Amino acid sequence: MKIELENVKPRDIERRSFEIITEELGDRKLDPDKELIIKRCIHTSADFEYADSLCFSDNVVAKAMDAIRQGACIVTDTQMGRSGINKRALARYGGEVYCFMSDEDVAATAKANGTTRATASMDKAAQLDKPLIFAIGNAPTALVRLYELIEEGKLNPALIIGVPVGFVNVVQSKELIMKADVPYIVARGRKGGSNIAACICNALLYMIDDRRD
Repeated sequence: MKIELENVKPRDIERRSFEIITEELGDRKLDPDKELIIKRCIHTSADFEYADSLCFSDNVVAKAMDAIRQGACIVTDTQMGRSGINKRALARYGGEVYCFMSDEDVAATAKANGTTRATASMDKAAQLDKPLIFAIGNAPTALVRLYELIEEGKLNPALIIGVPVGFVNVVQSKELIMKADVPYIVARGRKGGSNIAACICNALLYMIDDRRD
């Protein structure tokens, strides 16, 4: 059997990928405010279930973009997620990307308190005196701790991206975030990952300014 490859120039691969995604979605109409985020998650994962599983709080995209323009920083729960976010694009607005998972004080706190590092890293992030976006793609314990901090009045995030992947308390932690009175983008169910958390951040950045430097 002859295998035929599409002749696509390197600079056109992403554009062609999005054309294929649009074609395969068929007659499905996506909310224009959320369309790029949904399609970028599909592009990152080749999983069309994100067209159904992504949940958005009211007016969250506009709120998130405003927060970025006002210098919000992004906190992730993995170095992989941090690596995947376009930090130069975020820096145009004064924001930085943080991941505290490898910090020695976080490891010590987690050991002393008998918690995960993800839990301890959320406590450390809560001390930052900046508007914060949390992009959680791996650890449901991070989402659970964020919910607790919000309920205790110790944290008021500009946005929580809740897309951890896995089996233990993954579904439940996402549902908690959707009960909290904060802006959220959540991938309901078991699917997600650090790559999905990063791509949602990038989608928001590219909706503001599509330069990819």
